[in-house]
Amino acid sequence: MRHGGKILIDQLETQGASAAFTVPGESFLAALDGLHDSNRIKTVICRQEGGAAMMAEAWGKVTGEPGICFVTRGPGAANAMAGLHIAQQDSTPMIMFLGLPGEQHEDREAFQEIETKSLFGSFVKWAAVIRSTSRIPEYVSRAYHTSMNGRPGPVVLGLPEDMLSAKGEAPDAKAARFAEPSPSTSDQATFTKLLAGAKRPLMMIGGPGWSKKIQKQIEAFAERFDMPVAAAFRFQDYIDNRHRCYAGHAGIGLDPKLAAAIRNSDLLIVIGARLGEMTTSGYTLIDIPNPRQTLVHVHPSGNELGSVYRADLPVNATAATFADFLTSLPKPASTPWSATRKELNDIYLASLKPIATPGSVQMAEVVRTVSDMMPENGIVTNGAGNYAGFVHKYMQYKGYRSCLAPTSGSMGYGLPAAIAAKLADPTRTVVNFAGDGCFLMTGQELATAAQYGLNVVTIVANNGMYGTIRAHQERQYPERVVGTTLVNPDFAAYARAFGCHGEKVDRTADFKAAFQRALDAGKPSIIELKIDPEALTPRQTLSDIRAAGKKG
Repeated sequence: MRHGGKILIDQLETQGASAAFTVPGESFLAALDGLHDSNRIKTVICRQEGGAAMMAEAWGKVTGEPGICFVTRGPGAANAMAGLHIAQQDSTPMIMFLGLPGEQHEDREAFQEIETKSLFGSFVKWAAVIRSTSRIPEYVSRAYHTSMNGRPGPVVLGLPEDMLSAKGEAPDAKAARFAEPSPSTSDQATFTKLLAGAKRPLMMIGGPGWSKKIQKQIEAFAERFDMPVAAAFRFQDYIDNRHRCYAGHAGIGLDPKLAAAIRNSDLLIVIGARLGEMTTSGYTLIDIPNPRQTLVHVHPSGNELGSVYRADLPVNATAATFADFLTSLPKPASTPWSATRKELNDIYLASLKPIATPGSVQMAEVVRTVSDMMPENGIVTNGAGNYAGFVHKYMQYKGYRSCLAPTSGSMGYGLPAAIAAKLADPTRTVVNFAGDGCFLMTGQELATAAQYGLNVVTIVANNGMYGTIRAHQERQYPERVVGTTLVNPDFAAYARAFGCHGEKVDRTADFKAAFQRALDAGKPSIIELKIDPEALTPRQTLSDIRAAGKKG
């Protein structure tokens, strides 16, 4: 006889879970008791449920296994929703366990009671409540299968307190096995024919189920076919950015030549990417529902194929099985698109040269310095804000998995993601970029980094504003500033208050040495950059944006 919490944790061990991120709550004490006896699952204590959920999501990205999160009812559940939204839009496997009031008080609006299925059901893959201790193995097994099959995503399981603490008998479920769709013989023949007839092909990569092996297979295919390869929004690490076939990323600050190449392609090969709003420049690069390009769309979920774009060849396959097929294709006799491939790569390489911006700290040069100093297996994380435009433009990612960033554009993601990445592999260098507004969304998780001795480096670009919103504000309502100005702490002193390393950089020339000191500190570090408010984007100043708004 085991209590429900013990049964639950035993299932997680059977399924291969190795970490659980939590802010503890009285509603799931039995699960915490189960974790006490676990020799496999590391319990990571966080400071706010939003941070815990983001760590679980990032863990899913880094390890490929569903990230596990435990939060309590009501306020805890509400705080965690940002992490679930990230997991949904990033197609990341994740399971959140939600402590609930006992069933004897259900539907009375008991203390912190919420209705789990209706609250979460609209934006996670599956939401349910386990009402019988004996069915815990069944529900956990289904949660793993649902989270990982097809398009991966988050699952929420409610845990009534009395169900979880009750003792019962339940046979353990076997480890989950996941479906892996592959291209059919007909798919392969059609693709081969389309590729043979193409004059202006372009490949775009992104989405779930990637790996280092797939990266190498795609690079080898691109090499044989001299194929230009673009990365979808926030999937820049799916190919070594130093590869001669890399054409840049489709997302923030899309180069006009790359945009034209996508629009004018006669064969657009999309592997894994959903072709969302950011990747398609607001759905303008590809016509809806009938693309002007011949579209080959490969995705592990049949539900995604045709949901926005009608593909000429929809292929229900994982990136792994499609990449295996690509390895079988021989080198073509000719590649009439080689000049376009070279032009796009040349444009990308030229774009790495920093453009001067106002102020004594040049964000572009800071990012280029980090890019040059990062080891081959280093990981860069970021949340959302105008600073991220500099990271997208100037960071060269050396391969999978070296980038952790939210497709959903959620602020505050960078620090929790950095913590999860460092916990997953303490030997890897992990650097987090954040803006002043972005950092303080989850800045309390610096305590988590300190508690576990994680020497992650956070670079805070402090310009005293919510910069992205200020840019939109000045563009639409020039000089009518409201709601976007910030008053900030001394971020270096903030770091030292947690026993971490902290320093400020007021000149670009001082950054490299400061960054090296942070890398060598052996504990969490913050480097605060004093950024001129005029240096709002890589290409436009605040005054430029305001002037355009006045004209427009």
